[in-house]
Amino acid sequence: MQTPGLYQSFGDTFLLDGVRTPMVDYQGAFADANPIDLGIKAARALFARTGIEALRVDSVLAGNMAPGGFDQFYVGRHIGLYAGVPQQVPALQCQRICGTGFELFRQAGEQIGTGAATLALLVGTESMTRNPIAAFDHRGGFRLGAPLGFKDYMWEALTDPATGVSMIQTAENLARKYGIQREAVDAFAAQSFERALAAQASGWLAGEIVPVTNETFELPGYRPRRLKLAGKATSAEQDTHPRPTPVDVLARLRTVFDGGVQTGGNSSALTDAAAAALVGNAAAVRAWGRAPLARIAAAAVVGVPPEIMGIGPAPAIRLLLERSGLKLDDVARFEVNEAQGAQTLAVAQELGLEQARLNLHGGAIALGHPLAATGVRLTITVARQLRQIGARWGVSSACIGGGQGIALLVENPEAA
Repeated sequence: MQTPGLYQSFGDTFLLDGVRTPMVDYQGAFADANPIDLGIKAARALFARTGIEALRVDSVLAGNMAPGGFDQFYVGRHIGLYAGVPQQVPALQCQRICGTGFELFRQAGEQIGTGAATLALLVGTESMTRNPIAAFDHRGGFRLGAPLGFKDYMWEALTDPATGVSMIQTAENLARKYGIQREAVDAFAAQSFERALAAQASGWLAGEIVPVTNETFELPGYRPRRLKLAGKATSAEQDTHPRPTPVDVLARLRTVFDGGVQTGGNSSALTDAAAAALVGNAAAVRAWGRAPLARIAAAAVVGVPPEIMGIGPAPAIRLLLERSGLKLDDVARFEVNEAQGAQTLAVAQELGLEQARLNLHGGAIALGHPLAATGVRLTITVARQLRQIGARWGVSSACIGGGQGIALLVENPEAA
């Protein structure tokens, strides 16, 4: 029986190149940075790196989940305008929770496939730090003695109200279902940190990072925007969460739930970041005159039970490979978002995927999970790995709160 879900193949969709900002810890140097400004920085850096003029872009696709400022409505439009994209080029703001960055590639493939666009700017940006303390109940005023409805936007969003189950509890459900023990989750987390530190020390991660400093973004005829780092910080040049984290240190941390396996050390870190990519058709690649980083070959999105939402990448990857005529062994590298350690291990167990091909440069446990930026980062990362090792196929994927999974099939054209 064929795996159900949404599948699309793309014959003429290429990732020209991509960059990202450093992924900076919650309340760190990006604490005062509006995600729009992080997105502008990533986009401008991408144009500078590729030498492609922003004037050539004919579609802007941006992703962002939580408001990082009162200008939330303008995320996609302002990123495009302040990055230099022509005023007449439209912008679309996309949202598929943790799958938002992947969804940008799917949307780009769709636009290019229909001829609506030839070159698209994709930007995923997120400030976990600037998630607001919000109220939705007081538009009509405050009644004497009535409770105030202000709550932590991010904290509340981590619980699915349909099930009353938090995202961490969904990982605990998977740990019980797949017989995953605390020791295995801690070992996986320690490996994530170890791999990220090695990738950082070797300079591999620096290959996709643009340093960020205080900067003003001018747009003739309009008000300037300013990207200002927090406190005394003057620059952010590398990811800040990777640190030596051996298993014995992780083992001393308390679990979030009694008898559970998930702790603050083996779950994804809270970080702020933006990532940008240029996606175009073959004509755009020829006009550029360089080899693209990768081809975006296909996308798959599936639904799964909300209470085990973390398993979503498994059926998404299964559908992706089935419909693309590939087997698991055909794929050289997998990047699966490490929302929770037990969740990623459950996905690997369900697929029969060995860790020798999974998240080889560290994952979200070590690097962080800035929601809308994550999918763009993972796709750039897997594409770079394919080029490095000369392999043909890679997959980037993530689970999605509420019960979904999404996956992209990435091809190295030079190995085709």
